Amino acid sequence: MTALRRRRRFDADPLLVISAGFAAIILLGSLLLSLPCAARSGRSIGWFDALFTSTSAVCVTGLVVRDTGTTFNLFGQIVLMCLIEVGGLGFMTFATLVFRALGREISLRERMLIRESMNESNLSGMEGLIRWVAASAFAVQGAGALLLALRFVPMFGWGKGLYFSAFHAVSAFCNAGFDLFGNYSSLTGFRADALVNLAVMLLIVIGGLGFGVLRNLADRRRGKYLYVHTRLVLCAYGILTLFGFLFVLVAEWGNPGTLGGLPLGEKLMAALFQSVTLRTAGFNTISQQALRPATKFISGLLMLVGASPASTGGGVKVTTLAVIFLCVRATVRGERNIVAFKRSISLELVRRAVAVALIAVCVAAADVTLISLLQPELDFMDIVMECTSAMGTVGISAFGSASLAPLSRAMIILTMYLGRIGPLTMALLLARRDGGAQPRIDYPGGDIMIG
Repeated sequence: MTALRRRRRFDADPLLVISAGFAAIILLGSLLLSLPCAARSGRSIGWFDALFTSTSAVCVTGLVVRDTGTTFNLFGQIVLMCLIEVGGLGFMTFATLVFRALGREISLRERMLIRESMNESNLSGMEGLIRWVAASAFAVQGAGALLLALRFVPMFGWGKGLYFSAFHAVSAFCNAGFDLFGNYSSLTGFRADALVNLAVMLLIVIGGLGFGVLRNLADRRRGKYLYVHTRLVLCAYGILTLFGFLFVLVAEWGNPGTLGGLPLGEKLMAALFQSVTLRTAGFNTISQQALRPATKFISGLLMLVGASPASTGGGVKVTTLAVIFLCVRATVRGERNIVAFKRSISLELVRRAVAVALIAVCVAAADVTLISLLQPELDFMDIVMECTSAMGTVGISAFGSASLAPLSRAMIILTMYLGRIGPLTMALLLARRDGGAQPRIDYPGGDIMIG
């Protein structure tokens, strides 16, 4: 009876299904990547390294313990690309497309799963939403691949050039940060290439804005107004990107290991790319090890924020930070209501934002503390970058994840999973309309001094 009750609860809870679905994909990917036929050497890379790589791909993070370009052959790279695509768009998107291709109708339970995975508020139009998400995502990735092909085809030839273009377009749109150029170089060889930089940045931004925002912007052409959520995302995303750009530009201006010595145009482009990639992309065009400690600290904070809700990125999300900021502003001004674009924000929403942010900060802080104790030889600010990068599913690393001890790697694996699933799951759990179990007793108020 107890087992049956647990099974019914699992079947009825979309959050458990979503979490378990991502975990299942990660395990499947680890098995495929651990096969000898997935490596160039013809020997297995080991299940633990394959698990780290698969988790990083499905959670669209980009942290690696094996160099992607030199370790995996074509089969392994295609597996990685599929894992990135599924992780970025969500496994429910692909499951729905497969069901419809087989002629199967989408059940009510599956519509509930789609609603939760897409962070929507109602059940109507779920199948149409999935079709729109898939079509728009593939169209954007295709356009990005064509732009990158203008550079990669002349460099590598038609076959390899088109393949490289497609792989990096998928990786950029899904905010994954995996690259095939070898030797952990990422896009450092294209720092001065405006075409590659702009194409990758556009893909990162479009994927990171969120499918709800993209659809609202597309509907804007047909006369529909912009939702408050869309306006808040655009403002917060833009402000954080501008702040990151200006900070990196000023802090690293004279640093010979990063921007120092570069022409003015390259400095501007490299600083902008660094700011954009901190939104959870994971690519880099300048050395992360050589960044100043202040830049590493600010980068960690920006990575922890992440991208937008229902996007291909992770983190606590830009709207979470925006809601907390609006709450602080209203408190400082002595205003009773928290307002954004002439619309009030409920106290329940503020409570969820604070809870999600605090959970993420606590997880990252715990990781930093434990890894610092386990590996005191590592630089503290580099550890901060590694842990916030994992929590925000960014993929930026100052010392390389291969330097981590096995226990530290296990912690980063769990953090990447929580970074992709945790904040979203926490927000959805806190957002349940029934408000959870209500206390049977209303206690009298108590006065507590704050500040």
